Amino acid sequence: QVHVVEAGGGLVQAGESLNISCLGSGESFTNFYVGWFRFRQAAGKPREFLATIDSTGDNPRYIAAREGRFTISRDNAKNTVYLHINSLKPEDTGVYYCAAGRSRWPPFYQTDFDHWGQGTQVTVSS
Repeated sequence: QVHVVEAGGGLVQAGESLNISCLGSGESFTNFYVGWFRFRQAAGKPREFLATIDSTGDNPRYIAAREGRFTISRDNAKNTVYLHINSLKPEDTGVYYCAAGRSRWPPFYQTDFDHWGQGTQVTVSS
C-alpha cells in the first residue's frame, strides 16, 4: 500500500507560478507511476487528468495540460512528484490531486490509479 499527500496549494495572483508536490510513503513509491488531476467546481466539469510521469521520472506525459504551462517532474530520492504551473490564470482555480498506480504504463484513465491523495486547493485571484 502506498499513500500520497499533496502540498503547496494556496492563494496566488494571476500570472504567478506555483509548485505543488506529492509526497509518497508506504510501499516503495518509486515503483509507481504518478498522475496529477484537477477538479474545478466553477467550471462544472469532471475531474481532469492533467499529466502523469513514470516510475523513473524520465517519461512525462501531458493529457489535459498541453498548453505548456504545466511541468510534471519527479525526485525519487525524496519520494516526491511535482507539478509546476506557470502563468496561473483564475480558471486554474480548483483542487489538485495526485494519485499513484502501477497497473499499466502509460495510464489512460483515472481508474488506472489506485491510491489518491486528499487534494490541495489552489485559488488564483485576478
